[in-house]
Amino acid sequence: MGLLPVAVGCVVRARQTLAMQGRIEREHGRGSVVKSRPESPAERVRPGLSTAEQPESAEHIVSVARVPAPRHVAKLMGVDERTPVISRQRVTRQSDRVSAAETLWFPLEVALGTDLDTPDPLRHGVRQHLQAVKHLRFDHVGERLTARKPTKEEAELLGSSSPVLGVPATVHDPGGTVLLVMSVALPRDLHEVEDVYPVT
Repeated sequence: MGLLPVAVGCVVRARQTLAMQGRIEREHGRGSVVKSRPESPAERVRPGLSTAEQPESAEHIVSVARVPAPRHVAKLMGVDERTPVISRQRVTRQSDRVSAAETLWFPLEVALGTDLDTPDPLRHGVRQHLQAVKHLRFDHVGERLTARKPTKEEAELLGSSSPVLGVPATVHDPGGTVLLVMSVALPRDLHEVEDVYPVT
């Protein structure tokens, strides 16, 4: 019995060491993973980039439609409100529970000639699909993390109206053009915020 606290203490200390070295990373819907130490903070996976790179399966897709851009999406894209955009709504599952509700909006000129406006799953994710089909390159992602109430749609998908961690994000090409806007809702009881960074 006396060995158990010692073993637990060793595990906790090892985990703290790995976290301080930047080798523990949490991705929504996937839990914690141990990785090699990143060369720089920019190389760490963030929720927005992870969402854009996530491969899809048929069970992930909730709806794909041409819709008027919501006000906040239009503002981030720099277009008039209600400008037509492609909305791609998905869920990520952890065991038998929805662990993230995701909505991705694409300008029509970005979606044209791709599979983004069809319900067909993207086997290699949005980023690789756009790069392969239209030679569009992701340059940077702007994202924020907020605690908020889920929208009515998100609450239905998540099966709960409890507060969520919300991640609104924009993906830009090298010229600064917005390639997509996304909103990710993460149940707070399934996700934690963690970062490791150097102190200089």
